[in-house]
Amino acid sequence: MVRSIAVMGKYATKKTRTWVQLHSDNESVINIVAEDQKRANLDIVAIIDPLTKEAQRIAPLLQILTKVINCDMKIIMNPKQKLSELPLKRFYRYVIKEEPGFDANGAVASPTVTFTDLPSKQLLTLNVISPDAWMIQPIFADYDLDNIKMQNVKDDVVAKFELKHILLEGHCFDDLTGSPPRGLQFILGTEQKPNQYDTIVMANLGYFQLKANPGAWILQLREGKSKDIYEIKNHTNTEIEKAVDNEKIHVLIESFLGRTIRVLVSKREGKETESLLTEPKDGGQESEEDNSLWSSLGSALKSGESHDVINIFSLASGHLYERFLRIMMLSVMKNTKHPVKFWLLNNYLSPQFRSTLPKLANKYGFQYELVEYKWPRWLHQQSEKQRIMWGYKILFLDVLFPLDVKKIIFVDADQVVRTDMMELMNLDLGGAPYGFTPFCDSRTSMEGFRFWKKGYWATHLAGRRYHISALYVIDLVKFRQIAAGDRLRGQYQGLSADPNSLANLDQDLPNNMIHQVRIKSLPQEWLWCETWCDDASKKSAKTIDLCNNPQTKEPKLDSAVRIIAEWRDYDNEIKQVLAGDGDSVPASDRKKSDQHDEF
Repeated sequence: MVRSIAVMGKYATKKTRTWVQLHSDNESVINIVAEDQKRANLDIVAIIDPLTKEAQRIAPLLQILTKVINCDMKIIMNPKQKLSELPLKRFYRYVIKEEPGFDANGAVASPTVTFTDLPSKQLLTLNVISPDAWMIQPIFADYDLDNIKMQNVKDDVVAKFELKHILLEGHCFDDLTGSPPRGLQFILGTEQKPNQYDTIVMANLGYFQLKANPGAWILQLREGKSKDIYEIKNHTNTEIEKAVDNEKIHVLIESFLGRTIRVLVSKREGKETESLLTEPKDGGQESEEDNSLWSSLGSALKSGESHDVINIFSLASGHLYERFLRIMMLSVMKNTKHPVKFWLLNNYLSPQFRSTLPKLANKYGFQYELVEYKWPRWLHQQSEKQRIMWGYKILFLDVLFPLDVKKIIFVDADQVVRTDMMELMNLDLGGAPYGFTPFCDSRTSMEGFRFWKKGYWATHLAGRRYHISALYVIDLVKFRQIAAGDRLRGQYQGLSADPNSLANLDQDLPNNMIHQVRIKSLPQEWLWCETWCDDASKKSAKTIDLCNNPQTKEPKLDSAVRIIAEWRDYDNEIKQVLAGDGDSVPASDRKKSDQHDEF
């Protein structure tokens, strides 16, 4: 890490001048003298642990300083005395230039970085670490950026990224109590389109996040319970730092740094005793005497639950899992007559996958929407992409989707559906915010790998089942009602500080929270995987998941073809569609069929 940076003016008086006293300059010290060999305006001393990510970031900044200011620089290497392993496992470039560049047309040239002499046999991933307020995505890449082997590429690996959104972030508190008004709903837009984006206020630091772009925006409370109970009292770091009409907050996004605002709200006169959310008892149960809108809506859904659209949420990264994802989507469409809308996490999708979505949607008649969320800077960060994606599966369910989405089903990309998912949409969760399928017990040869049957998990679950996260259904009304997202994030923040906790983040966390956020156990046939379930139960499976097998470690492509009879047909059909063969089939003409050569 960077221990310290001292900057001293050489023209300062002797009384005010300070210096870093060194025992010796003979070892581990780099001296950079101003090029003109004149007396430098500044002396810069940087004390750095060279084998750290922080050093990778500071090195190009120090290099830029030597080019843009007249300075002498002393860089002192201060590494740790002992290391058990090499702490750096990445090649890093900081995109910064000492002066703007322009192309032939006079436009500002896009900043670029180049990596050379990379190892040829190791599997590499190309990723951009962007400022906290940025949402970026790749818009061009010939190769799979998640799986790069230089020995297998014919040309240079070129990727282009685009800044899509600059975030408006904020913290909201009750003016009287000082507590976050959890569940308070905000909308962001313009005078012409006031509801372009929406979100809720977390109990975690009163945080909220909304996508925006450079320009003038209006933030206001959402129509309904939020606006009925609360009014805006004050706000800071906005255009007019005083609520004039207690309705609209004008915010200008004028910097690449985004904007973070603070909002104070208070309950309207006569609404002092009303609550946005039901106050849950232990285990996330609402009180019987509560008659809030949330409860009445939840009761209506439970007594006669019916949905018009099947909402499916999924995510993938890398071309292989995107191939699985397309097959999962096709399997959903093959087994239903109902309208389907896919909600796909946009953060890690490749340009190739995004470009194929319109063609698939036209062919099979489904809707889709790309959703994204920036991991909050205050929430403990994961460093591995796989664990980051596990976090997105469970930590942001209350804020990832528009507030009018009432229920959604998560389906893993490497899963094939064999039933009408409307059955799961309409399933009564019995008051629980979500339902998961328990791990199978029927394949007895895997008993030694069932870690949840002994030690901590056996004690913690106290007779309850340990659930798998490959398929689950979320009642978002109930989930937001009991502030389940806040509870999960709070528990995650405490547990994630221990590197030995949350080995399987996306399923360990909800199973760990089972006493506070109740899980409805779905019937076992909703998820079958060969690793844990016996062969006899396969014929009744409603979905088949390609679980990893700790014994065989079989590649997923091999197991997909071997285990799922229809997988190869689905794969070939999609290849034909993407190649341009076949005409689109209107949704009204689709037929439910068990045969896999329907089209």
